Amino acid sequence: MSDQFEIQAVVREDMGKGASRRLRRLADQVPAIIYGGDKDPQPLSLVRKDFERALENEAFYSHVLSIKVGKTKEKAILKDLQRHPAKDSVMHADFMRVDDNVAIKVHVPIHFMNEDTSIGVKVQGGIVQHQTTDIEILCLPGDIPEYIEVDMAEIETGQIVHLSEVALPKGVTSVALALGEDHDLAIASINAPKGGGDEDEEAVVEADEAAEEGDSEE
Repeated sequence: MSDQFEIQAVVREDMGKGASRRLRRLADQVPAIIYGGDKDPQPLSLVRKDFERALENEAFYSHVLSIKVGKTKEKAILKDLQRHPAKDSVMHADFMRVDDNVAIKVHVPIHFMNEDTSIGVKVQGGIVQHQTTDIEILCLPGDIPEYIEVDMAEIETGQIVHLSEVALPKGVTSVALALGEDHDLAIASINAPKGGGDEDEEAVVEADEAAEEGDSEE
């Protein structure tokens, strides 16, 4: 885990949907809330341009953040983000307080490595398909990885990479796998080129079905 991000915030006194709209439109700020731990939820407001700049960094989503309100700082993670359905601008942000000694669940992005040079793509002419782009993990806040690598170099056409094959850092466990073998979801596969064999096509269908089953169980 690299250095924490620090977010400047102020306490939000004016509540309600109308107040939130005015905050976004007139003050160019983002309404937010921080909750969890042994404290009451606290409504906040954030400077839009600073917050959206921080969101451009992928690491922001899986890092422990420092939320600064006046002279007080609290450790938290970004738990939820609401965006405008048409403009994609941030409408609201939820932060959850964290304790260094208490494990938390967080989604961490996957970085797929060596896709273009994998056996299935470079030699066999296949196409990589991602069944998911992140993994939900459980670990202490200080152990949250910035991302998780999945090496595709040796993956062949029709082959499926499952969650159980992904190497997780020390102290980090998969939330899905903790529920049992039935939750060993498909992470990625390499589809056969157009006109590929029946076995390759069946493997691709199997990967898609596994991903759909995982989504329906959540």
